[in-house]
Amino acid sequence: MFWGYLFIAPMLIGLLVFYIFPVFQTFYYSFNDWGAFGNYSWTGLDNYREILKDPAVLYSFRNTFLYAVAMVPLSIAVSIIAAVLLNQKIKGLTVYRTLYFLPVVTMPAAIGMIWKWLYNSDYGVINHVLNWFSIAGPHWLTDSNWVLISVIVVGVWSVIGTNMVILLSGLQGIPKTLYEAASLDGAGPIYTFFRVTLPMLSPTIFFVTVTTSIGAFQVFDFIFMMVSPTNPAIDSVQSVIYLFFQYAFVVGDKGIGAAMAFILFIIVLILTIFQFKLQKKWVNY
Repeated sequence: MFWGYLFIAPMLIGLLVFYIFPVFQTFYYSFNDWGAFGNYSWTGLDNYREILKDPAVLYSFRNTFLYAVAMVPLSIAVSIIAAVLLNQKIKGLTVYRTLYFLPVVTMPAAIGMIWKWLYNSDYGVINHVLNWFSIAGPHWLTDSNWVLISVIVVGVWSVIGTNMVILLSGLQGIPKTLYEAASLDGAGPIYTFFRVTLPMLSPTIFFVTVTTSIGAFQVFDFIFMMVSPTNPAIDSVQSVIYLFFQYAFVVGDKGIGAAMAFILFIIVLILTIFQFKLQKKWVNY
């Protein structure tokens, strides 16, 4: 018993110091007002009242929800299609899998910079290609109607690799006998996909849904790298974490930042619990 606890002690200590303790620390600091040189004083619920009155905070929560609602189902649908296609016996399979996985090993800052160049309205590749078809490309990152959609596309593209690998492992765990039985019964590819593949893949889809949802609510890197604070469309795309960064590290109001972070933590926790409750109705184990 002693040696067992000794071996897991480094992980437990890291979990307590870097994950569990900061949660309680953030909760405490959300009830305080930060002064100069790190001094803070108890203010009760003032930070939470200030958040409810701040339109920028409410817009950031709205933007985060819109981003998650659009990005999660889209990324999972594309990842499932990619995993199914790359589960076939095709020529150059290893190369295709590597290409799909490349965004995972690329730093988010680099991804944001590359897509910012692609989205550039004057010399970006996307608008240049659209000009070939006599289509006037919009101002992707400065138009409030397009900026959130642009970030959603980048978010979907960045997680396909991770989700695809996880879903691919789930596909390879499905017994071949089920497909053989479906084939003997005269089932076609589409019917087999919806009646065999998806039900058997549902536990993996559930796992990917939970992890992708948590990541979507924490979106920050792409917005920070692609949209500057002086951008006229910043109000239409800034997320909760982006605004938390502005309040906590730019403005220096860490009490407001802590309150925002804790509210987001509670929202993600509730949604995750709801997903675990709901999975009993559609996940087949």
